[in-house]
Amino acid sequence: MTKRIFVTATNTNIGKTYVTKLLLREFAARGLSVGVIKPIETGVLDGYAEDGEELLGTIKALNPKLWHLEVEDIVPIMYEMAAAPFVASCNTPFDRKIVQKKIEELEAFCDVIIIEGAGGLYVPVDADTMMIDLIQKLNAVALLVTHCSLGCINDTLLSKKALEDKKIAHAVAFNCKENDGSFATLSKPYFVQTGFEVLEVGRDIEKICDVLYNL
Repeated sequence: MTKRIFVTATNTNIGKTYVTKLLLREFAARGLSVGVIKPIETGVLDGYAEDGEELLGTIKALNPKLWHLEVEDIVPIMYEMAAAPFVASCNTPFDRKIVQKKIEELEAFCDVIIIEGAGGLYVPVDADTMMIDLIQKLNAVALLVTHCSLGCINDTLLSKKALEDKKIAHAVAFNCKENDGSFATLSKPYFVQTGFEVLEVGRDIEKICDVLYNL
């Protein structure tokens, strides 16, 4: 049965696409057939879905069975405005059947499918759906990508609690960037001293994949 992993984050611009590509490469290196989908992308100008194109190029390099895909297969729903889907679509009802169909088509060729969300967990998709709801509706486990700058304790714990409240199986990964040198002294001590496993994207991608695959 194909493993579905939903990559979400504490906010926008945390590095979901970067982490998604790392996961795809690591699972492929283990001999697994990988697939990817980003159900919704906003900020698509002149028909160019930047994240979708990156993911399409990555997946074609990793899974030769998916050479037939076009960017519309990776990003089935696109909006021009760079805003929450609710706003960008003028509250157009979200058609989950479109996304589900694309995922099922991918599953014919894949052992693992990475589903990349848009923004954070409580980004509104339409009047009745938040991004966190898609994780449940798509029967996926989640990877919460969080940042390492000041404020990450609050942001991480809030998002983790949201996943726990929904009873969504998940792992947490810290995406530390070059200017996040203060993490080791200002935030990491809290996580370590409270028994929170600190998995860092740049250092622990193999272990992150192990945890996700076994959820």
